[in-house]
Amino acid sequence: MALAIRSDMSATELRRWARRADDPRAAAWAFAIAHALDGLSRAEAARLAGMERQTLRDAVARYNAEGVEGLPDQPRRRRSKLTEGGQASLRALILRGPDRERDGVSA
Repeated sequence: MALAIRSDMSATELRRWARRADDPRAAAWAFAIAHALDGLSRAEAARLAGMERQTLRDAVARYNAEGVEGLPDQPRRRRSKLTEGGQASLRALILRGPDRERDGVSA
């Protein structure tokens, strides 16, 4: 079953937004969605935008959920493996610096 595409922006408006987008991937996704809104098959719309059909489906899901604001990639931030206490201990160790007698190094 095809995923419906929200219709608050026309294909023309999506293309206009894509031409001004700073993120090239978001622009490609917007162009592909615009092609699909114009009636092209998902496979053809994805091919014209240089992507796979599944990628277009993912872009449509993001677009449906958040509009064009959801198309650009959000910065990915890896969670620290250290606990807050571990981070504080590491910070203190770094700020304290090496001790020639204790650590055997001076830098």
